[in-house]
Amino acid sequence: MNFRTIFAGLVLTSAISAPVHAQQAQPATPPPGSPAATITIPGDQLPPPPQKFGGKIERDAKDSKPYWPARVVPPKGAPNVLLIITDDAGYGVPSTFGGVIPTPALDRIAQNGLRYTNFHSTALCSPTRAALITGRNHHSVGYGVVAEQATGYPGYDSIIPKDKATIGRILTDNGYRTAWFGKNHNTPEYQSSQAGPFDQWPTGMGFEYFYGFMGGDTNQWQPGNLVRNTTPIYPFQGKSDWNLVTAMADEAIDYVNRMNALSPDTPFFVKFAPGATHAPHHPTPEWVKKISDMHLFDQGWNKLRDTIFENQKRLGVIPQNAKLTPWPKDLIKEWDQLSADEKKLFIRQAEVFAAFAAYADNEIGRVIQSIQDMGKLDNTLIIYIEGDNGTSAEGQPNGTPNEVAMFNQINPSVEDQLKYFYDVWGTDRTYGHMSIGWAWAFDTPFSWTKQIVSHFGGTRQGMAISWPEVIKDKGGIRPQFHHVIDVVPTILEAARIKQPDFVDGIKQSPIEGVSMMYTFDQKSANAPSTHTTQYFEMFADRAIYNDGWIASTKVLRPPWVTIAKLPGPQDYSWELYDLRNDWTQAEDVAAKYPDKLKELQALFLKEAEKYQVLPLDSSVATRLITPRPSLSAGRTSFSWTRPMTGTPNGDAPSLLNSSYTFKADVDIPQGGAEGVLVTQGGRFAGYGLYVLKNKPVFTWNLVDLKRVRWEGPELTPGKHVIEFDFKYDGLGAATMLFGNYSGIGQGGTGTLKVDGNVVATEKMEHTLPLILQWDEAFDIGSDTGTSVDDNDYQTPFAFTGTINRVTLDIDRPKLSPEDVKRLQDAARAAGDGPSAEDAKTASAEPQVGTVGLSLVDKIQLRIDKREGCRKQAEAQGLGMVDRIKFVQQCVQR
Repeated sequence: MNFRTIFAGLVLTSAISAPVHAQQAQPATPPPGSPAATITIPGDQLPPPPQKFGGKIERDAKDSKPYWPARVVPPKGAPNVLLIITDDAGYGVPSTFGGVIPTPALDRIAQNGLRYTNFHSTALCSPTRAALITGRNHHSVGYGVVAEQATGYPGYDSIIPKDKATIGRILTDNGYRTAWFGKNHNTPEYQSSQAGPFDQWPTGMGFEYFYGFMGGDTNQWQPGNLVRNTTPIYPFQGKSDWNLVTAMADEAIDYVNRMNALSPDTPFFVKFAPGATHAPHHPTPEWVKKISDMHLFDQGWNKLRDTIFENQKRLGVIPQNAKLTPWPKDLIKEWDQLSADEKKLFIRQAEVFAAFAAYADNEIGRVIQSIQDMGKLDNTLIIYIEGDNGTSAEGQPNGTPNEVAMFNQINPSVEDQLKYFYDVWGTDRTYGHMSIGWAWAFDTPFSWTKQIVSHFGGTRQGMAISWPEVIKDKGGIRPQFHHVIDVVPTILEAARIKQPDFVDGIKQSPIEGVSMMYTFDQKSANAPSTHTTQYFEMFADRAIYNDGWIASTKVLRPPWVTIAKLPGPQDYSWELYDLRNDWTQAEDVAAKYPDKLKELQALFLKEAEKYQVLPLDSSVATRLITPRPSLSAGRTSFSWTRPMTGTPNGDAPSLLNSSYTFKADVDIPQGGAEGVLVTQGGRFAGYGLYVLKNKPVFTWNLVDLKRVRWEGPELTPGKHVIEFDFKYDGLGAATMLFGNYSGIGQGGTGTLKVDGNVVATEKMEHTLPLILQWDEAFDIGSDTGTSVDDNDYQTPFAFTGTINRVTLDIDRPKLSPEDVKRLQDAARAAGDGPSAEDAKTASAEPQVGTVGLSLVDKIQLRIDKREGCRKQAEAQGLGMVDRIKFVQQCVQR
């Protein structure tokens, strides 16, 4: 009997028996071992142990009984979960909490659920997000600061330990489908390349699908750090109107619809985290027009603050007896003190910020509507947190058209911003941020902003939760004190899933937050909070909350001061607030209750020791360049023999404050060639060695304010070695150990050579001191993201010749014994001398935690000096670039 005969017989038998099977009643619950069988696991061990085979195995299959392992599913009725967190938005931003910016999606969640008026973040991006996905305090999971400032201590190394599994991992192993869209600021900067490891990426932390950007922020028009799962992607290329906020909403909508079509009975968990409203502020032109036409900010930030405060009382999101904290007249000008030019520029900045917030909320609304359109909104738990910290004041007093410039302490004047950037503010030609006055106003009714944990302007977030099947007190307000670490236990209780005891065989540490589900019941609307104690710490600014009291350190470093000498942790004095009668921290009662203050100070130290907060460290900018593990750590020589793109900032070799030499061994074809040989950064800061119209070019882009360019003659066909050599004039980053910034950002001389012959020499008066454009990559053979000079080329600009080898050699400066002694003497004279032990390491790169001042006034002196230098430059009538150079030199005198 041949195969065709056997197959025909099987088909005939199947056809005859099929009607009999069709007439049999199907069980409501598939029996164990059947292909459709499901199981809900206890959840104490993840992944669950292998299921026992329940069938029968004999020698012959016809005498045996198959038995399929059951598919793991969550407990019956477990809700879908949509967890939304926006970026850099304080309590007074959304209309839901009294703001003037329309946020109808957040309004919708609040009206269909509950508004939480006493919910807190950590005051900074990475830390809040690490706490959000783990249910533990940010130091407990290695995020005492943002990933880019990680240091070698357990509370600060940016590594989420394996004994603290994320909500994504827990829900996935319990049968949820899980995805993460948008910002990922929780992968160590030095593990973000294609070399991995990937266990600290979203997909490695338990989320089945990831579409978003790696790092603190990104260009929303051309995100150079966008990935799908673990693969870099560039969907914006060739699409001038593409924007990431809409793209990620489209991706999320597609995902939930795909899951619903494939497995409608399986609940999903989606984390949706747009980059809005972190800088750069990149809304679409349509949204800028909508907001501009509303004229929300024409009367300035003081009037805005009054309006928000009145709205908040009307809405009941602050108590009727709440006090508006005073305007910081010693730090920020009142609106009436501004010039007409300042007002014009600052209004534009606020309108673009507001358009970004409204635009993001609109796209969030589309995601929510898609869930309703599927008929799944009733059993979807939506947690919408407006901001991962207070509104950012990192834009400096004048705002900035380029956030990368700000982090390098380069701040264009109002006049220059109006002249060169006003008309393109918010487009892909800016990487913009707004003036600090708006940040303070958008944190109404509190004082301070992002980065500051001691005062609620940095930590109080508006949050709304809806779950129509469960929450019946629609539009209710909940005043209980809660913290971002409370989100994970809330989700687990809602899904009736326990925290696992073991994950991958590793004993899990307890979740440190508490569930907020007790507040869902209308009877518990005013129940006492179950979260009674919470510490706060960031850059040595700190606070401790306990049962209606908060002890807070006095703010000694404004958030917009990053590179000046900073106060040491021991220099902070403490304040005390009775939040039961003073909701906004308006009245310091430390002198009235000294014993209470001492009690809380002792409690802070206890909590700090418990949650890995120590050692305290007040440094900021120095942490950006502190030595960290990376693919380039400890290396001074590099070689590439083929094109390679996408190496992120944290793993790329750093040329800053050093001498270096690039050599590119290439073949030029007949007819010439062009394209990128090596580049790092992009439109807003970076460098590139490339061939343009068959001529070798090296360009340094100094934060889009100036470009220094070297260009050689046309190349003949055949093999060539194109070389760029730069000799740095400064002492290097090690001077920062002594609180001295003169070693960084200094100038040098660049020489372009072809086959050993000098073809161009150019002196750079200044270099970038601290950082390149962080959302762009180090690329060989073509350029991702944006170009270092749009007038020369557009990405990807792949090299049309042949790259045989590209090499890089870096020569970092080392301090001589004489340098060390001079810097040490100067530091001691300033009252900030390093110890003898510090001096031993001065020839190495600077370590963290050694820069500090006992005299806080020196911060203000530096601010005053910079302002005085700026005025001198303006008085001389210097142009924009010359003014910036003059101010930099003047401050160092």
